[in-house]
Amino acid sequence: NVYNRVKEGERLSKPLGDMGMFPSLAIQIITVGEETGKLDEMLLRVAENYEKIVRNMVKKFVSLLEPTVILAMGLIVGFIVISMLMAIFSINEMPF
Repeated sequence: NVYNRVKEGERLSKPLGDMGMFPSLAIQIITVGEETGKLDEMLLRVAENYEKIVRNMVKKFVSLLEPTVILAMGLIVGFIVISMLMAIFSINEMPF
């Protein structure tokens, strides 16, 4: 548990690094923050860095999703138009 290890006097970077959940760059930045006494600034820097990464990933996902949604909507509209035309043409073929 990170909380217990830090409470026992261990530096924050060590238990976070041992967890394996954080990238090595984040751990290195946290270590520098601990050594310079500016841990709060370094944690903010790590958060801003990964916030930018997530924002870029979301932008890429949305840019890929937009054409897919437009294509799907086009297919749906096309299906509806073809269904209506088929119904109109089949009415003309009915015997009176």
